[in-house]
Amino acid sequence: MSSIQTDVRNFVAENFLFGDDPESLLNNDSFLETGIIDSTGVLELVSFIEEKYSVEVDDDELIPENLDSIDQLINFIESKLKELQ
Repeated sequence: MSSIQTDVRNFVAENFLFGDDPESLLNNDSFLETGIIDSTGVLELVSFIEEKYSVEVDDDELIPENLDSIDQLINFIESKLKELQ
């Protein structure tokens, strides 16, 4: 498991699962479809990404393709980090 995956999974488990088994969340489960994260949760998630990885998430990047599952978050964070190099 990559450190990004571990960080994201731990953040989601601690802030949104509220006692649900974190292992039951698959990496490709949609946060919105499963009801794990709502629109306010998306803002918390974006704040976490910006603080943890020192990247800026632009308004036009606030789309499900970037933020709606652990896998999508990993890909998005990795692409933002590559932009910094």
